[in-house]
Amino acid sequence: MVSMKVAMYYNNNDVRIEEMPVPSISDEELLVKVHASGICGSDVMEWYRIKKAPRVLGHEIAGEIVEAGKKVKGYKEGDRVFVSHHVPCGSCYYCVNDQHTLCHMLHNTNFYPGGFAQYIRVPSVNIRNKGVLMLPSDMSYDEAVFIEPLACVIRGLHVAGVKTGQSMLVVGSGISGLLHVKVAKVLGVKRTLAVDINDYRLSFAKRMGAHAVFKSSDATVDNIKMFNDGELPDIVVVCTGAESAIEQSLGLVRPGGVVLFFAPPSPGVKIPFPLFDLWNKQVKMVSTYAGGPEDLKEAMNLISSKRVVVTDMITHKLPLSKAAEGFKLVAKADKSIKVIIEPNKL
Repeated sequence: MVSMKVAMYYNNNDVRIEEMPVPSISDEELLVKVHASGICGSDVMEWYRIKKAPRVLGHEIAGEIVEAGKKVKGYKEGDRVFVSHHVPCGSCYYCVNDQHTLCHMLHNTNFYPGGFAQYIRVPSVNIRNKGVLMLPSDMSYDEAVFIEPLACVIRGLHVAGVKTGQSMLVVGSGISGLLHVKVAKVLGVKRTLAVDINDYRLSFAKRMGAHAVFKSSDATVDNIKMFNDGELPDIVVVCTGAESAIEQSLGLVRPGGVVLFFAPPSPGVKIPFPLFDLWNKQVKMVSTYAGGPEDLKEAMNLISSKRVVVTDMITHKLPLSKAAEGFKLVAKADKSIKVIIEPNKL
């Protein structure tokens, strides 16, 4: 039996290189050689991941089809592809009402064993339900890694109802926060401000297009207004699960504005919020999770057209043998932005 190497996750400080059999595929499945796999912030949320450990994580992937089942149509050996780990059914209540990321199927689909492996098996449902996208010839595997996280951001900003000419405050300047800064410009947001506790990330936010950046301790109502024509922002996007940041965000949105909860706190965390103030200001609070098929296509088009440049956010590219180092970099959230693992470089 042919084996492959994988990065097996036990916890954030224990990621081991192990061997597994290369997945066998049915006549309706694909075998994809993974060339690039991004470490997502959710991959290092131990409260979320450790309950299913040990397992092979990784869902931001791009690779090459090395085997196609006899009944697979539209794909062949040698095709360069992005593969979505989650796909919706397309016909349930949520899907027909453009709420694909609430679809039960979407929450229960995945490829096997995970993106931090040399090869993955793509189930037939992922192929049928628009979960495999052919990469444009001019798109690199590194760029394709960003399709999934960018799709999540696109969906979130659509849910928030962002309009041309509005202003936005992004709280948390990790990779998701920086992608919000970039997409905001594409959507016509006139001014984007960014907040973080980390100077390194704030410097990135400035380089990525934020008009002003603030340390969390300096993100006061008066300071925000000073850089936003005397007003609080129309949209506040919370890209961190830190309780203090969530509480802070609720006081930094203008009357009639929207707070988008993009990143989750740990389960069971209860955030006190000023209900009267939010009611009186008629503030809308919305949340988002994942991206749907149309969001994925939009993300790929934005990257391919260079309207959203993503390679300037890659700070580390590591071979599979250094996956443990990559996880520690992302978990520390200090001097890294996007960390990409190359599973077939050992």
